[in-house]
Amino acid sequence: MATFDFKKDRKDLYAPPTTGFVLVDVPPMTFLAIDGHGDPNTSAAYREAVEALYAASYAVKFAGKAQGRDIVVGPLEGLWSAADPGAFTSRAKADWDWTMMIRQPDWATADMLRETIAATARKKSLPALEAMRVFPYAEGTCLQIMYIGAYDGEAPTLARLHNEVMPAQGLTWNGPHHEIYLGDPRRVAPEKLKTILRQPVRPANPEPAGVA
Repeated sequence: MATFDFKKDRKDLYAPPTTGFVLVDVPPMTFLAIDGHGDPNTSAAYREAVEALYAASYAVKFAGKAQGRDIVVGPLEGLWSAADPGAFTSRAKADWDWTMMIRQPDWATADMLRETIAATARKKSLPALEAMRVFPYAEGTCLQIMYIGAYDGEAPTLARLHNEVMPAQGLTWNGPHHEIYLGDPRRVAPEKLKTILRQPVRPANPEPAGVA
């Protein structure tokens, strides 16, 4: 049985360069997701969300494998937002809103995913499963880069994106800051962690509509 891996199937989405931001068109995807707020390093809700996401995602994997379709469980991803975008460059983590999520295979229907969440809740006592949702996400045009290093070292790269790269290309925000975590901080030294930093964008000054 061949094992499908999102990261290998679309290297343009999961293996951007480390040397500079590149534009990429991200297609619609379906995720399991949980929303929250606050510092991910100290929030019990964050830890519970991540645990529940992996539990349900592995349940989807095993359900597919029983039908002859195996996958590598996708990486943990996070959408991050704040009332003040400067909260990211200043690392004011208590002010962050987050949506943690894991991508699901195209063959997993919304009904199947909801049933998998319910079945996982019957087997495991994970409070965050009650807040889990099926999340179709169409991100569209994005700028992204592969960042290597500790999470708290991202600020200069994000500042360059916001203050130099986006203005130079005439682009502005079109959605929350997106991170894709390709390294496990429990097993990888901070300076070697790989994180995709992705920002949905749109033209800052779109062309006016023509006059008929």
